[in-house]
Amino acid sequence: MEAAWVLTNIAASDYTLLVAECGAVPRLVELLESPDANIRHQATWALGNIAADMPSCREIVLDHGAVTPLLAQFKEDMKVSVLRTATWALSNLCFGKLPAEVQVKPILEIVSLLIHSADEKILADACWALYYICDGVEGGIQDALDAGVCPQLVKLLMHASANILLPVIMSLARISAGDDTQVQAVIDADVMNHVIVLLKTSETDLKKEAAWAISNAASGGSSDQIQYLVSRGCLEPLCNVLKYQDVDLVYTCLEGLQNILEEGDIGKQRNESAMNPYAQFILENGGLDNLEDLQDFDNDAVYKLAMKLLERYWDEEVSDDANLTASKDHPAENVETVQPEDTAQPPVAASSVDGTE
Repeated sequence: MEAAWVLTNIAASDYTLLVAECGAVPRLVELLESPDANIRHQATWALGNIAADMPSCREIVLDHGAVTPLLAQFKEDMKVSVLRTATWALSNLCFGKLPAEVQVKPILEIVSLLIHSADEKILADACWALYYICDGVEGGIQDALDAGVCPQLVKLLMHASANILLPVIMSLARISAGDDTQVQAVIDADVMNHVIVLLKTSETDLKKEAAWAISNAASGGSSDQIQYLVSRGCLEPLCNVLKYQDVDLVYTCLEGLQNILEEGDIGKQRNESAMNPYAQFILENGGLDNLEDLQDFDNDAVYKLAMKLLERYWDEEVSDDANLTASKDHPAENVETVQPEDTAQPPVAASSVDGTE
């Protein structure tokens, strides 16, 4: 017990790698099966510290088969403090890319229960573990969906703590980057309504992750799914995402808008309309200004995609803006006065499109 305690403290210092490489890990893994609950707790704590230090240390712990005996701890009645340590250690082990030999489904069986915890520390670490699996494990998204995590994640979107909301939204953003079936699971769970609210009202970090969730779904969604997202009011917040300075996020958002606008073209042809309704909505709600600002964005891929959309859907408006700028730079010397009765009247404004089907 005392030796495990000493190793726990050394592993929390600058000498973690020394502990990992000196042969302590296999012995600590063995102690996870000790009949003494206190020893098991201390071994869990030590292994959690080692795994948290660096990828090579985490790999050593995984290579010595720590996952299975660690999961066995959750099948017993545990004090809250012990459960916190075990959940934290499990989250550390899930960080990064898990080796192929590690079975993810047994981990998700435990995590899917832990995300119902009333304890905020347990809940936060369980949600991070879920995100790590969705992000770093091949097939992890589908495994998470099969474990039935979506309904609870939706409930957690209404949690008061940002410590919970951040990993929850990040998990949902990863799931929404999946295939059509996985995106549909997110839609069926009514995720997007809550995410759009968070995108409009939450703090910057949460807004960014909510933007990822919507952008991912829009960039890879099917025709029906895109129509659903538009009907839930995703266009305006997506246009606001274009103000961010995150290259990957802005580009994914542009891909989402491209898919939406292409779907609008299909609707335009179907209804024999003169204007793409989604392009019209973006124009009338200030989104075109954000797109035009991307002409100065310091990334070639973002610039090219933004220009492609501008030229395809708003070529006339962009040309008018360019002409207006030119006229300001080179004002005419002689301006003919026009009598009021000869002045052209403004065209009747087109009815506003709210983006719904």
